Amino acid sequence: MQPDSSPILKVDFHSHTKFSKDSQTTPQEAIDAVRRRGLDRLVITDHNSIEGARLAQRLAPDLVIVGEEIETQTGELLAVFVEEEIPRGLPVKEVIRRLRQQDAFISVSHPFDVNRSGFALPDLDEIAPLVDAVEVFNARCVFERTNRLAQQYARAHHLGGTAGSDGHIAWEIGRAYLKVPFFSSAEELRWVIDKGEPGGRQVPLVVHLYASFISIPKRIDHGR
Repeated sequence: MQPDSSPILKVDFHSHTKFSKDSQTTPQEAIDAVRRRGLDRLVITDHNSIEGARLAQRLAPDLVIVGEEIETQTGELLAVFVEEEIPRGLPVKEVIRRLRQQDAFISVSHPFDVNRSGFALPDLDEIAPLVDAVEVFNARCVFERTNRLAQQYARAHHLGGTAGSDGHIAWEIGRAYLKVPFFSSAEELRWVIDKGEPGGRQVPLVVHLYASFISIPKRIDHGR
């Protein structure tokens, strides 16, 4: 357990690079954004890939944590300290099992955002005892109620809460974050996550539209 005098880290737990099909941000651009925003850590969580996160960590090992946003059959999970990439489309409990095998920290991405792979409540209830946290503040949630429901759920189920920009363009990185006592591993993060304080603000709707527009060529390529 970390002592009470541990330094506080400002961490964006959810971000994307060009290794996600809907982002154009390079790993170096993400790192530059981290430094501009005064973040202490950035968890890069590309969709079903850790390639970009690994590259960014080699460029800035003091700033970048390898994560992954994994599309399961019932919703998306947000994993931190990932060693082995998890493929998309598996049953959610199988994904959790594989993440536990590598001692990754497991959160649930934007759990109540029905427009972005949110979980149906019965499915969320079933996995709540198996995860470490839910994402209680996501800057890309259009409606404040979506994040509020996640915060209420975390409290009711005694779960930690993560927060992140879900940034798909560099400008978004750091728009949401969690201030949390120092950690350097998944185990340490589990000890301190309940002391985390989310901060930041939701991004304007125009940012969603811009990010979607610039990702059209990549989406077409992935569809071929």
